[in-house]
Amino acid sequence: MTSEHPQDAFPPEQDLDGLLNLHFAGKVVRKDLTKLVKEGANVPVYVLEYLLGMYCASDDEETIQNGLTTVKRILAENYVRPDEAEKVKSKIRELGTFKVIDKVTVKLNEKRDCYEALLSNLGVKGAEIGGSTVKANEKLLAGGIWAIVTMQYFYEEGQKGSPFIVSDLKPIQMPNFYTDELFKGRRAFSEEQWIDVLVRSTGMEPT
Repeated sequence: MTSEHPQDAFPPEQDLDGLLNLHFAGKVVRKDLTKLVKEGANVPVYVLEYLLGMYCASDDEETIQNGLTTVKRILAENYVRPDEAEKVKSKIRELGTFKVIDKVTVKLNEKRDCYEALLSNLGVKGAEIGGSTVKANEKLLAGGIWAIVTMQYFYEEGQKGSPFIVSDLKPIQMPNFYTDELFKGRRAFSEEQWIDVLVRSTGMEPT
């Protein structure tokens, strides 16, 4: 017999973290993890949340700890700190290609008929970037975006442009979140559970 009370379909003991990771995979970030990593890195919060969403979106503690290790390694190896910019530029030159995490702004160079990128922390100006990349990420032309950038170095005597080239760019942003996805995921939660989710989203723990 079907219950007249919809709440009966949601066992009160159902784990909220498990539900969130199941129905909103890759879109749930624990605030305490953000704070934990933030304490040791001068990185914009949404950059941390993007990486944590990629590697720590789980309710399994071992997976989370392994993910934290990965996030810390990525930040240590790829996030460009302004005081280490020259060392990173040297690494790009010596290796030929290297990935960095930096804020990228693009402008059109009319004289050369090409797009050129500025990487803020790296201090590189005039790095050539493909038109298709710019077209796919128009915010590059309007204030810039943080991104995971694959840089290449190619020097040729007499060349007019920078030897630095942006060969690939992946924007750092939380995945697109559509209303129908939200409504679909919401159905898996009781009213009480959903209120707890909303409270958590403000950074507080429900009592």
